[in-house]
Amino acid sequence: MRAARALLAWPQRHLAHLSGVPLRTLARIEAGEVTKPRGSTMKRLSAVLREAGVEFIPANGGGPGVRLTREAALREAMMAMKGE
Repeated sequence: MRAARALLAWPQRHLAHLSGVPLRTLARIEAGEVTKPRGSTMKRLSAVLREAGVEFIPANGGGPGVRLTREAALREAMMAMKGE
C-alpha cells in the first residue's frame, strides 16, 4: 500500500478517505501491525489504487511490486510538463 501511495504521491489520509477505510487501520496495515487484514478492507484499498492507475505486480522471483499503468504514467508526465 505504501509503495502504491508513493507512486501517486498520496498521503495516507487521502487513500483512507477515498476507500472509506479508517486512517488508523490503513496506518496499522502499512506499519505491519495487522498481518491478516480483512479481505473487504484490502479490496476497497486496492480498488481505489487501481482506479487511480496503480498496477499490482505478482511476485516473479524478485517479490511483488507496483507500477503505474501506461495511461497513468502518461497522465503524470503530462501534468508534470504543464507545471514547468
